Amino acid sequence: MTLLIPAIYFLFLLLLLHRYTHRHPHLRSYAPRTSGALVSVIIPARNEAANIETCMRSILGTAYESIEVVVVDDRSSDGTAAIIERVARSPEARGRVRLVRGAELPAGWYGKPWALVQGCRVATGAILLFTDADTRHAPELLPRCVAALDGERVDLVSVLPRQEMVTFWERVVQPHIFLVLASRVGGLERINRTRVEWDGIANGQFILTTRAAYQTVGTHDVVKDHVVEDLALAQRYVRHGLDIFLVHGPEYMTTRMYRTLGEIVEGWSKNLAIGVPLTLPPIRWVRRAAPYLMWLPALAWVAPPVWWALHGAAWALATIAISLAIWTVVYRAEKAPLRYALLYPFGAALVVGIMLRSAWRGGRKIVWRGRQYGTG
Repeated sequence: MTLLIPAIYFLFLLLLLHRYTHRHPHLRSYAPRTSGALVSVIIPARNEAANIETCMRSILGTAYESIEVVVVDDRSSDGTAAIIERVARSPEARGRVRLVRGAELPAGWYGKPWALVQGCRVATGAILLFTDADTRHAPELLPRCVAALDGERVDLVSVLPRQEMVTFWERVVQPHIFLVLASRVGGLERINRTRVEWDGIANGQFILTTRAAYQTVGTHDVVKDHVVEDLALAQRYVRHGLDIFLVHGPEYMTTRMYRTLGEIVEGWSKNLAIGVPLTLPPIRWVRRAAPYLMWLPALAWVAPPVWWALHGAAWALATIAISLAIWTVVYRAEKAPLRYALLYPFGAALVVGIMLRSAWRGGRKIVWRGRQYGTG
């Protein structure tokens, strides 16, 4: 028993690590295409004063020649609109930036889909790029993605970027979430060109699609009441027999999702309990149970240190050593300080709390960017 438990634990974590580190396909496989159809870049921005200028300037610096940038100020209260206007007047913008002042949020809509629909109404490109204000784009990002969209003959390309983590709380919590998500996605072979609707996944931080395909699925109008609108939209593509294609691109795109512990807790609380069931088979009891069970795998990180502290068992110490090796690999891949790997039990415990909070709320009460959704 002393050796069996660490051996089983090691094999389980080895499989998990393989799924995490198997990062193919990759954007570097596609030669940049610098010219072609007009790409309309649509950015929703609500209280994004800390991010929007850097994001816009990174997009305007693209090596792709034909773009327009439509930024939808979603009724911000922090000066976001003024920053957008200033960037739009800069020499690098060259008349390619348009500010859309968002209308009041209609009943039954979430903020992001509503902002994107308003941006689409004024966009003129045959290709649409939906991207978030907290992203940073390398000059080759869009040229390589256009090449992938055409070369793979697909209808939607979505990029998995590198996640920036700066503060203590980001470095402690975020890698655990990313490991969970990466273990679900795996090597992308199961996702790309899937015909299984619940395998349809896209990253809303970067979705490149043809206008024709986007209109075929019904635009963001059909996911207006979804918190995880990117998953819901990708599954609409699959339902209509259209091809989605995820690709890794950490050298070409970065994002910093949350900056404080409060943002981390609120952000993942709104996403996990709703998003996780969408990636599972559409069996009612499975999807209903998933939010209440999704925290259990995190016990693999928490239980051995607790058991060792209480009982001093050799098997627990062995599993701790295995876990530290795994988390060293994860933190190196995420380009975060390796010393934070020592805090992996603490990070896992926090993720358990976030997941339970998300399940308890269950979409009934969601607060984000100063808006409250749901009925709770």
